[in-house]
Amino acid sequence: MEERRILVVEDETKIAQALKKGLNEHDYFVELAFDGLIGKKLFLAHHFDLIIIDINLPGINGYELCRQIRAQNPHIPVIMLTAMNTTEDKIEGFDAGADDYVIKPFEFKELLVRIRALLKRTMNQQLPSGNILKIADLEMNIDSKEVYRSGKKILLTAKEFQLLEYFLRNRNRVVSRADIAEKVWEIDFDTHTNVIDVYVNYLRNKIDKNFSLRLIHTQVGMGYILKEEK
Repeated sequence: MEERRILVVEDETKIAQALKKGLNEHDYFVELAFDGLIGKKLFLAHHFDLIIIDINLPGINGYELCRQIRAQNPHIPVIMLTAMNTTEDKIEGFDAGADDYVIKPFEFKELLVRIRALLKRTMNQQLPSGNILKIADLEMNIDSKEVYRSGKKILLTAKEFQLLEYFLRNRNRVVSRADIAEKVWEIDFDTHTNVIDVYVNYLRNKIDKNFSLRLIHTQVGMGYILKEEK
């Protein structure tokens, strides 16, 4: 199997070196950057399969670095690794384009599981599919990463796109918050966070708000369902 390359952008030297050592032991090639500007230069100069970014970085912070990476490559998996643990911090991270958000201190085994899950998902996305997902007048092109409703293009962030794709693949079926956390965020459900509800509302504002036919519905005490119902 081809060696998978990971860029770690982390200004705490001990954490960065420990990550490199641990990931090397699991056959990943790791490049280290100790500030955001160097991280960006390495990203632009070399191929990586996944990027791990701290938020509080010298040069440019992790949020801005993630946005700039996303502008160049919409598909590369990005994990935020940070001590900033409020719901607002997580939402800003996901809005910047992060695929996952890991809080310090962390268990290396948990981080490894998340890395493997993201790399596996990326490999699956690279397989030829020609996927078009539809419900009512809503259409999603998995290959081009475009979403349209009644012919109007809907602009979504990476995480909003993943959430809508999960809803479309499970249309007419109630999905719980725990289901969404596991399948979209690939984490165990944290009952103390409302990140999922916030993102469902983001989607509603984009795909339901200006249309007479609502598609995303709340099932009280159970979760959400995507279906055609006025």
